[in-house]
Amino acid sequence: MNANQERFKSYLRKIGSGEHTSHGMCREESADALKLILMEQATPAQIGAFMMAHRIRRPEPQELAGMLDTYLELGANVKSIKTQRNPVCFGMPFDGRCRTEPIYPLTSLILVSLGQPVVLTGGKRMPTKYGISTVELFSELNLNLTGLTDENLQNCFSNCGFALMHQPDHFPLAEKLISYREEIGKRPPIASMELLWTPHIGEHILISGFVHPPTEDRAWKTIQLMGKKNFISVKGLEGGTDLPINRACITKRFYQNMPERIILHAKEHQCSGKDMEWSSLKEWQDHALKALENQGPLKNALRWNAGIYLWFAGIANSLEDGLHQAEACMESRLAQKTLEKIIAWRRTTTS
Repeated sequence: MNANQERFKSYLRKIGSGEHTSHGMCREESADALKLILMEQATPAQIGAFMMAHRIRRPEPQELAGMLDTYLELGANVKSIKTQRNPVCFGMPFDGRCRTEPIYPLTSLILVSLGQPVVLTGGKRMPTKYGISTVELFSELNLNLTGLTDENLQNCFSNCGFALMHQPDHFPLAEKLISYREEIGKRPPIASMELLWTPHIGEHILISGFVHPPTEDRAWKTIQLMGKKNFISVKGLEGGTDLPINRACITKRFYQNMPERIILHAKEHQCSGKDMEWSSLKEWQDHALKALENQGPLKNALRWNAGIYLWFAGIANSLEDGLHQAEACMESRLAQKTLEKIIAWRRTTTS
């Protein structure tokens, strides 16, 4: 066993020694452990054991911060140009959606249409959920976001205000870990970190989804360790950032340098309805294209999500203003025109 594997073994002992003797790694150790994993300098047996042990005991905030340090060092990145607003970066589960129709691709188009840049992250269908991926959804809108180089990614962001970091194309080191997710049959601790990671370098608004309160609590402690202030947590659909319209929306953000809990109710703003169940890509395509024109069963959900995020991003002065701007964007087909602009840009990369 070489020196790297011996060092990794010491980390494994820390997190896998049992309820009374295990303890967390410091931030630097966690960063080093993940780097050894990504660079395949730990053995497969060590990596699988590490993921499972860490999953059982749950990663601590300083461990998540260390993982983020490594992703920021080794992963793809995009940067804003001087004339751009600070982007909104959505943090969602990489293994996709399988129960409810996603809204975030359409929300992103409205935000970009109104001058708010957006950065997304994701990959192919991934264990353990194997849900619908972001690239599949955009493909149904006639926008192919696979096969882009890192230069293409930056160019799209600079010219269109939109970027999707597609893991197979832009972060192949992380893509190597997919087989471990499948073999252990559980989301590894890296999945918790992915909700807090964005490839954007510089100031931005990070919006992260969660399901369980302990996840939100760890996220806030991690973000504070990272020294970030522009952070919003959302109890969204399937742990993502899509806000429901059939129940209360539980959110939390920094306001005047203090965390502030905000609970919003769609029914108070004439946006309530049914959160549409997932059926198929074809049905989603029909609903999505109609929603961009303020029609169909997703229109209330889109207006609600876009309105709230326009407000949170500072494009709108209030929630009511955000809802009004979102509806006007849908009525004017401005978001559809933005989609067509990005599609036209994509064609230039293959000509």
